[in-house]
Amino acid sequence: DGIELLPIGQQVIDARRLMSKQRVQAVAALARWRNEMPWRSCSKRMPLHEIRITAGAYPPDTKKAIERYMHAMTAEDADTASVLRFALFCVLESVSYTRKDGQYLRWDRRAGRSWGRIEFNKAYIASFDEAIVGKYDELLQDLNSFDEEPPPKGTVQVRRGSCLEILPALTETAKYDAVFTSPPCCNRYDYTRTYALELALLGIDEAEIVRLRQDMVSCTVENRAKNLTEINPCWWKAVEVTTQHPLLSNIDAYLEDQRASGQLNNGGIPRMVRGYFVEMVCVIAELARVLKPGGRVFMVNDNVRYAGAPIPVDLILSDIASTLGLGTEEIRVLPKAKGNSSQQMGRFECEPLRKCIYIWRKP
Repeated sequence: DGIELLPIGQQVIDARRLMSKQRVQAVAALARWRNEMPWRSCSKRMPLHEIRITAGAYPPDTKKAIERYMHAMTAEDADTASVLRFALFCVLESVSYTRKDGQYLRWDRRAGRSWGRIEFNKAYIASFDEAIVGKYDELLQDLNSFDEEPPPKGTVQVRRGSCLEILPALTETAKYDAVFTSPPCCNRYDYTRTYALELALLGIDEAEIVRLRQDMVSCTVENRAKNLTEINPCWWKAVEVTTQHPLLSNIDAYLEDQRASGQLNNGGIPRMVRGYFVEMVCVIAELARVLKPGGRVFMVNDNVRYAGAPIPVDLILSDIASTLGLGTEEIRVLPKAKGNSSQQMGRFECEPLRKCIYIWRKP
């Protein structure tokens, strides 16, 4: 069972599942499109949906090629179209004027959109035909490397929506042997902007982008506080544990002081940090509930830094998890540390931050 909020993630899971279960059909379809390139002979185009933050993202010829590609896909069955759409997702960034850069899309100066004080030059931008054929070759190589008869796999069920809504709806307790998760980090990364090209291709409009951003675990300064006990009245304990945690109280007081004195580059940071921890603790409470005795949680997460103060997310969440029934077996620190933001390095210099895998166990 998997939980995924963003439509792009849901589409990727669906395509991966199809290519695994229907490998022969997927190989045949990709090989046919790789050799015939039907979009080149397609005279009709499906207009490319754009939102404000993706308008003008592609060179004119590339945009037309994408629109012909999407129209040509309508002649295929739903499963084949899903695989072809996955290949298209994979090349959007490489054929655009943009590059994913954490909190937003960075724009090449050739797009004619000013962004920041330093001009960004993406250098080489691939043509559509070059990029999509290269992706077909890569997919075909991967698919042809599979065993003819792969070992049987479990049934994958994707629950579409926010974990804050779906987890409380899992009525069966002590069901799962393990949980693997890499939640959003408390780092202001806005995945609705990072994946804006892909979301726009799926027809997601501005209002839906805003809704998705609010439904995510709070990780951007635009997130409003959620009424968690209204979502699930049983979360009162998790909320209380979070609000009474001494280190979190000190962090909150420091960030509020920095905000009041004008030292934060965005006044929404204290609200975001508060929201992040209380929402994550509610998630942890649910994970403890649905885990079998002896079950484990494997969580990938990063520490963060604001106004020069490192926030040990790994230690705080592990400490709170222990009060909710999940003991810490170990915290594995990844060998490559994470750097803090350029805005802070100017004032506070660089300080490496831990990227970790938490391993928690239910007794």
